[in-house]
Amino acid sequence: MAEGKDPLRYFRVEARELVDQISAGVLDLDQRPGPEPVAMLLRVAHTLKGAARVVKQKEIADHAHAFEEILVPHRGDDAGPLAAEEMRELLRLNDAIAACVTVMEKPAPAPDKKVEPAKAQEKAPEPRREEVVKPPTADLDELLDAIGETNTRMAPLRVGCSTVERLHRSAENLADQLRVGRGNAAATRAAAERLAAELGSAGRRFTDSVDQIERELEDVRARAEGLRLVPVSSVFTTLRRAVRDAADAEGKRVRFEARGTGIRMGAHLLGPVSGGFLHVVRNAVVHGIEPEQERVAAGKPAEGTITVEVERRGRFAMFRCIDDGRGFDLDALRRTAEDRGLLAAGSGPPDSESLLGLVLHGGISTAPAVTEVSGRGIGMDAVREVAVQLQGEVKVHSTPGLGATVELIFPLALLAMTGLNVEAGGTVATLPLDVVRACVRLSPEEAAAAAVSGRIVYDGSAAPFLPLAEALYTGSTVPDTPGIGAAVVVNTTGGTFAIGVDRLAGTSGLVARPLPELAPASAVVSSVSVDADGNPRLVLDPQGLADEVFRGHQAGARPAAATVAAPLPILVVDDSLTTRMLERSILESAGYEVDLAASGEEGLEKARARRYGLFLTDIDMPGIDGFTFVERTRADPKLAVVPAILVSSRASAADRDRGRDAGASAYVVKGEFDQELLLGHIRRLVVRS
Repeated sequence: MAEGKDPLRYFRVEARELVDQISAGVLDLDQRPGPEPVAMLLRVAHTLKGAARVVKQKEIADHAHAFEEILVPHRGDDAGPLAAEEMRELLRLNDAIAACVTVMEKPAPAPDKKVEPAKAQEKAPEPRREEVVKPPTADLDELLDAIGETNTRMAPLRVGCSTVERLHRSAENLADQLRVGRGNAAATRAAAERLAAELGSAGRRFTDSVDQIERELEDVRARAEGLRLVPVSSVFTTLRRAVRDAADAEGKRVRFEARGTGIRMGAHLLGPVSGGFLHVVRNAVVHGIEPEQERVAAGKPAEGTITVEVERRGRFAMFRCIDDGRGFDLDALRRTAEDRGLLAAGSGPPDSESLLGLVLHGGISTAPAVTEVSGRGIGMDAVREVAVQLQGEVKVHSTPGLGATVELIFPLALLAMTGLNVEAGGTVATLPLDVVRACVRLSPEEAAAAAVSGRIVYDGSAAPFLPLAEALYTGSTVPDTPGIGAAVVVNTTGGTFAIGVDRLAGTSGLVARPLPELAPASAVVSSVSVDADGNPRLVLDPQGLADEVFRGHQAGARPAAATVAAPLPILVVDDSLTTRMLERSILESAGYEVDLAASGEEGLEKARARRYGLFLTDIDMPGIDGFTFVERTRADPKLAVVPAILVSSRASAADRDRGRDAGASAYVVKGEFDQELLLGHIRRLVVRS
């Protein structure tokens, strides 16, 4: 059937999303009974029933209706929890609906293959095979929104093109006047100054627009690359259902918990991991979680808990299954290994690690009989095969009476994350945002003390500290920089520490790639991303940073390194609260310490009380205006060495001349405000300690 005439093409997409919601909702209801999950399931089931009837899918509609009938008596606040038989029926109906949807999603048989209707009706639909799939609409909607937002940024560029054309004609007219000697010199000079000012303004507007578009295109690119990745949460429903079914078969009460749902990785990785961990969680239920009476007698909660955690460690991912059961029965494992001749003759008693290692090679089971979920000894062997396939490893830990842990660790080809961009030693690098605990502005004195002592005081305690440039440029000279302006506090499994950076450069979404095999890198670098210009950007490894920081900390405080002197603080003088706070935000983000004054009088008082590296002042203020402030600082021998920048809404050439005559080193027009231009003036002018 042609796609345009296929009445089910939209229903397939909607039905799959609704079935996934029902699958997760039933498991939520099983562990957290209450009116809210019941109400949600009723809404979704009702939506599915209505959609199925529209496209004449009677079997799905009937199953959804039966689903509703079970839930309706339990939707009130005073309704009791569902009985075990009702929960089993909900799960059965859920499987039946999923099977029907799966059959619809399969391609139609080729025309030359004849299928007898009667026999086709007799064949039950195959159970749905759980696959790692990506929700088809949400991420695409976000990407399209981002593209639309970026497109709107093109409007200033289109307007700017007309402006540049007009200015080009003005320049030609001015050139003609100069060539033939028409007009007086004053008028020509004024016209040239106006043209220069307008060209400068147009150029800055172009630069702002291009910068904004570049940032948004970088975000679009990251989102587009992210479409290749899948959230690990897509496998949790499958694992959760496996735990529930195994617990039901064993007559046990088991709660499933998941952590790390926000991490995304390639579907080619999640597929095998999901299959391997199905065996792990089932084994945890059957062999690990004790019967209720045994748990209570041991002082444990009657309900067992199985937790699946996903964690990123540099360029590796780790899936961990933790249960609070009895742990591996090492005596039973030893007997089974001896009976099957798996222990070398004449060797001493195997230790715990050796016995657990035998489990990974399969064929060993301590179950008394073969059941649907245990007894074949293939569970852990399947996980080992997944590890081999993904070039990873499996680790097993067990504590008698407290539980067991199974870890699967493997390298990542692609990984999506949100990162904090930092600059150190002239290099821009990205730190995964999920490990960042805080960012702290440092004064030059605080930065120098932290660099010498190797410690920084944060949250009432001393945390190890390392300038990031030292870690990035190990064994080579660190380029000249403005100096450390901020500390990033990082929290890892190894502890909390801080790294010193020159400045913070915002956050961004990115897709990290492994480093090329022939590209050696510092241990603090885990991978690389690509920015909007196609340039590689280093992605820092939190664990590698922790190793570097704590190794240096254990060796004792480092001697003071030969670094460029830190800039002195900047005094901002402006009667507008908004302007003061905006300028302080810009300067502090760039790593400068800032003091504020609300008037020229207050500014002079502060300037004489403390040593500053630069004055940034408005012109139009009540009392002492900016011109006068600059003139008075130039007349004071102690303050004359401190450069001053005038920031004003005045844009005339006369005002610029007056500012220059007063002694200002630069003049910035608020209407043409350019953050990078201002910071460029400051880096050039600021006095260092």
